[in-house]
Amino acid sequence: MTSSSVYSSVRQPVFARQGMVATSQPLAAQVGLHVLRGGGNAVDAAIATAAALTVVEPTSNGIGSDLFALVWDGGELHGLNASGRSPARLTRDALGGQDMPTHGWLPVTVPGTPRGWADLHARFGRLPFAQLMEGAVHYARSGYPLSPVLAENWARGIRAHRARTGPEFDHWRHVFAPQGFTARPGELWHSPEHADTLERIGRSGAADFYDGELARRVAAHARDTGGLLDLDDLGGHTSEWVQPISAAYGEHRLWEIPPNGQGLAALIALGIVNGLTLPDHRDDPAGLHAQIEAMKLGFADAHRYVADPQHSAVPVDALLSPAYLSARRALIGEQALDPQAGDPNSHGTVYLAAADRDGQMVSLIQSNYMGFGSGVVVPGTGIALQNRGHNFSMQAGHPNEIAPRKRPYHTIIPGFLTRADQPVGPFGVMGGFMQPQGHLQVTLNTVRYGLNPQQALDAPRWQWTGGKTVEVEHELGAVQARALQARGHDVQVQLNPNAFGRGQIIWRDPRTGVLVGGSESRTDGQVAAY
Repeated sequence: MTSSSVYSSVRQPVFARQGMVATSQPLAAQVGLHVLRGGGNAVDAAIATAAALTVVEPTSNGIGSDLFALVWDGGELHGLNASGRSPARLTRDALGGQDMPTHGWLPVTVPGTPRGWADLHARFGRLPFAQLMEGAVHYARSGYPLSPVLAENWARGIRAHRARTGPEFDHWRHVFAPQGFTARPGELWHSPEHADTLERIGRSGAADFYDGELARRVAAHARDTGGLLDLDDLGGHTSEWVQPISAAYGEHRLWEIPPNGQGLAALIALGIVNGLTLPDHRDDPAGLHAQIEAMKLGFADAHRYVADPQHSAVPVDALLSPAYLSARRALIGEQALDPQAGDPNSHGTVYLAAADRDGQMVSLIQSNYMGFGSGVVVPGTGIALQNRGHNFSMQAGHPNEIAPRKRPYHTIIPGFLTRADQPVGPFGVMGGFMQPQGHLQVTLNTVRYGLNPQQALDAPRWQWTGGKTVEVEHELGAVQARALQARGHDVQVQLNPNAFGRGQIIWRDPRTGVLVGGSESRTDGQVAAY
């Protein structure tokens, strides 16, 4: 990896040996580091960091989120799908003929995050589970000052919420926009309700959230304000340990959680690119064109086939087979294509990476979706419920068609990189449908172009948004943008850095055990290490 600065950044990669946590909020990173220094392992640190993120970055996740994780235990990679299912009463008839809304009760699915924390801890944790909630409880009860990007996103959320009416939205204002509070950098915010709920989760190993007082409060609020979620939905929730899936690029492999997550899109794209000869310069328009076209094909297939595998068979092996990838690769020419799915049988999210001195590493992502989520907050609990059901398809017969007790197509995906069956480390790029695109770009930045973790994150990004439209950051340059236009791409310069996701990386040197981390320069994040 190169040592000099390639892209403008105020950050340098962080090196350490004993332990490291990288995430989008410095206070949460410090919570994880405190756990590592107190004898916890990487999983303990990840859980503590994740819990803290529900408090110090509620604009992107919360206690009512979903979670996915990849854990390298020192010899093997494990996957956890802690995403929730739709309520048993969610049917087309329940929508009353309308499309799935973005906010309110209808898109709310069972939150999987609390049980995900407990399941990770039961299998890999070292410290008492309740102890891992302490940092989050501290910031919820004592308060903390808003960081700059957090404040900007919070203010945007408050403006959006003003247009929502109905009793289900009332408590959101009480918690996130209380009297006298202004979302600006340095403003103090606290939530005793969050603190009490996190303590209940800690004492009960998350059981209270699904079968106890917290579950009863969630179900009561749904009953009283028009929601479909009930005690049976909550009590029936389980996480699922899954076998990670992967695609190769040279000696490296990119690993993802299998569907219902969209990591498959990144793997298809990487598998297509693996058969191409990319130019030596990262920003060469020919290489950018090839990556964009591969990503479009990956998305076309993901949107056609990704669904809850317990409801619809997802042809993962066929989509990643050499023959299918070769056929998709052959579609890439000199001009931009309008992608269609093939036939293989013929926005608010937080991410964290953690690593300890014994070689355990964690890639974890959790999200409410669309910033604060559904806009529904359960009174007296601080629980902001996600709106993941918005990603169900309304198309009859589609694998991801809306149905009861079903997991929707999920945007959040943790990533992990290996080389020759040995771990390189965890990484992720959050941000809705930017995530597979970020995974592809960061992987190639690392394995093809030799950038260190900070450079791999700082490098200007592109994002396909549909059809032939590609958004690019202005740092990519006018020459590259014009060259992509000449190839038929509808290039739009996007000045909002939030549109291109927010990433974290930790790589481990297999020879020395030294950790090197990078944290997204587009947000408030930090690599905390010792």
